[in-house]
Amino acid sequence: MHPRHFSISHRDKPAIIMADNDQTITFGELEEEANKGAHLLRELEIRNGDTIAICLKNSAEFFLLYWAGQRAGVYMVPIATHLSTDEVAYIINDSNAKLLITSAEVRSVHDLLKNYRTLTPGLKTILSSGPPLDQTQRWEDLVEPFPATPITDERSGFHLCYSSGTTGRPKGVKLPLVGGEVTDPNLWVERNQRRYDLDEHSIYLCPAPLYHVAPLLYSVTSHRLGSTVILMKKFSPEGALEAIEKHKVTYTQMVPTMFIRMLRIPEKQRLNYDTSSLTHVIHSAAPCPKEVKFQMFDWLGDIIYEQYAGSEANGSTTISPQEWRERPGSVGKADRGIIHICNEDGDELPTGEEGLIYFEGASFFEYLNDPQKTKDARNPKHDDWTTIGDIGRVDDEGYLYLTDRKSFVIISGGVNIYPQEAENLLMQHPAVADVAVIGVPDPDFGQTVKAIVQPMVPEQAGDDLADELMEYCRSKISHIKCPKSIDFESEFPRMENGKLFKKELIARYQ
Repeated sequence: MHPRHFSISHRDKPAIIMADNDQTITFGELEEEANKGAHLLRELEIRNGDTIAICLKNSAEFFLLYWAGQRAGVYMVPIATHLSTDEVAYIINDSNAKLLITSAEVRSVHDLLKNYRTLTPGLKTILSSGPPLDQTQRWEDLVEPFPATPITDERSGFHLCYSSGTTGRPKGVKLPLVGGEVTDPNLWVERNQRRYDLDEHSIYLCPAPLYHVAPLLYSVTSHRLGSTVILMKKFSPEGALEAIEKHKVTYTQMVPTMFIRMLRIPEKQRLNYDTSSLTHVIHSAAPCPKEVKFQMFDWLGDIIYEQYAGSEANGSTTISPQEWRERPGSVGKADRGIIHICNEDGDELPTGEEGLIYFEGASFFEYLNDPQKTKDARNPKHDDWTTIGDIGRVDDEGYLYLTDRKSFVIISGGVNIYPQEAENLLMQHPAVADVAVIGVPDPDFGQTVKAIVQPMVPEQAGDDLADELMEYCRSKISHIKCPKSIDFESEFPRMENGKLFKKELIARYQ
């Protein structure tokens, strides 16, 4: 399936509705603008297999650019809009992008424009979308003269997404271009259609930035199925509930941070919103504390589904509400690839033991321009088993449980401590707005456990709250896993999708 089919059968049906202002793009308009955009890419000498970069905040125009690139057989690199000028330049250079489409709303590109020929020597053209940006031409103006019919050399393009960079430099995850017809079937679409009973009657709410893989994939999957995408400019708890009620949203994909923020709306106020149209709320990208998920079940019913996967697309798991209630904390069984839990040497561990999570036989990927990282992602003894660095265990029925990221493990006195458990626990305390648990240097033990907390009430930060939180931890989990000290921060470095830049916090405390 493909939006082109629905531009014929449902020409006037909305493909995109902006939640904040009701701006609407129909399937007919999406088809015409995408074709014009593909013609413009050819005019700019962008050929099959080339790379373009898109650095835009959530907007209807983002999709017009995406579907233009998909028809022109190019790699499309979505760049996070919060990155610095140097970080944007790094991704442009690393991906070998020939074209950047950005916006006056993105602060970092203003500095890039002043010196882009030096900072990004391979970049041929910078265009803007939306409000005019100094020294650039607008994409919308340039596409206007081109025909609304397909280009003659259409090939199927795809995104080339970069890791979030929460533990180091972002790395491009490059999957092979299939190179077929633009309307050829898509395996991701077919799997999700079956998983969640999606069709042209579904209505998808996208509350997260499109420069992240999951929001982008779920959105373009919806377009391929003829579904309407309700796109939020930026997530807010009440804004999401208003959009669900107004547009009769049937499914959405969120991260646990969004759940927590919605649950903190006073219950009486939260229950005033009509969420009865929802049939599937899918969460991914980060582990969800058990208590948070139970609260979501109590509020919305058994419609909370979970998916575990990475940008690398090397394998995935899913779990239904019913399965999760029977196995709280699991992320489900493999629905793509075969799971293997291995030690550092690559040997498979017995059922129930914790180790690196590998998937066998799902797909091949490489980290762009980083052969060592690509090699490190492969099992030393099985080249077709790959890992993205997560640690977990599998039970005797094949259900996977995540422990933490390998890179976040705290080694104290020779004992491995996984901070996620303490983070999930502290996040449930009513005085805590946000939390991160990290390892800090210790002369006796090598590392010791520290929690960094953003309090709900800033004035409460201090020794009394720190003592209360440490005692709260000790009353529920092993003392060795609990913080030995707590510091307070007024704000955490999080991305819009809820992921924490843990490397920044760790750097502060080294």
